[in-house]
Amino acid sequence: MTLTHYLVLSAILFTIGTIGVLIRRNAVVVFMCIELMLNAVNLSFVAFAHYLHSMQGQLFVFFTMTVAAAEATVGLAIIISVYRNKATVNIDDINIMKW
Repeated sequence: MTLTHYLVLSAILFTIGTIGVLIRRNAVVVFMCIELMLNAVNLSFVAFAHYLHSMQGQLFVFFTMTVAAAEATVGLAIIISVYRNKATVNIDDINIMKW
């Protein structure tokens, strides 16, 4: 497989994640779509790192994975807390942050 194949796959995964964030109303699904977009970016980093024979892309992947793990921890805690208070994870029904 060439670099183009990996970049096309990464673009497809990122597009699916973006469409999921824009279309879906379930907070858990939106959360998973954000993770999909982060993994698409990681795939691009690894593909370019392999193509350029550099370790910098793989270092960025470790940074991105760290941010994704922190985001998953905080995001799931927020979603569980909102579900306990509102009994729903529908984004349209959760308006506690609005004025």
